[in-house]
Amino acid sequence: MTITRIPEDFSDWPGLLALIRTAFASMDGVIDPPSSAHRLTPESLAEKARVEICHLALEDGIPVGCLFLKPEAPDCLYVGKLAVLPHLQGKGVGRRLLQAAEEEARRHNLSRLRLETRIELVQNHATFSAWGFVRTAEKSHPGFDRITFIEMQKMLATPAEQRRPEAVNG
Repeated sequence: MTITRIPEDFSDWPGLLALIRTAFASMDGVIDPPSSAHRLTPESLAEKARVEICHLALEDGIPVGCLFLKPEAPDCLYVGKLAVLPHLQGKGVGRRLLQAAEEEARRHNLSRLRLETRIELVQNHATFSAWGFVRTAEKSHPGFDRITFIEMQKMLATPAEQRRPEAVNG
């Protein structure tokens, strides 16, 4: 398994879209409103990859997972469309993709990751909590009078903080 930034010459947008939709299929009928993955097209996904940072998880050169990253002011990297094929979920692929997100954040000198997950997906909340994310907000999609998703964030050490020597008690 390798994790890499999407190659500039990547062209299998229908295949990447199928990966995302397959990974998100278990949410159908569970979350309301439905996933925005249903509104994606190969063309809109290619545009998303052009303006955001996309990483792929590859198994024998074939995408089995992905995530999209977008820097946000002032010091945050938004994590979106984290998707792993169902037969590989729970096997460390998502964690490795998030490690790539942390590396991107540090390269951009950003101190935190931010993501959103649907209120109904309590297993996702638990998984992200185990990976160091904390709940920071509860929000609603437009037109809903109830909470539909939560925001979670993970604080990261910046490159400068990583290089700082530990204080020595004397």
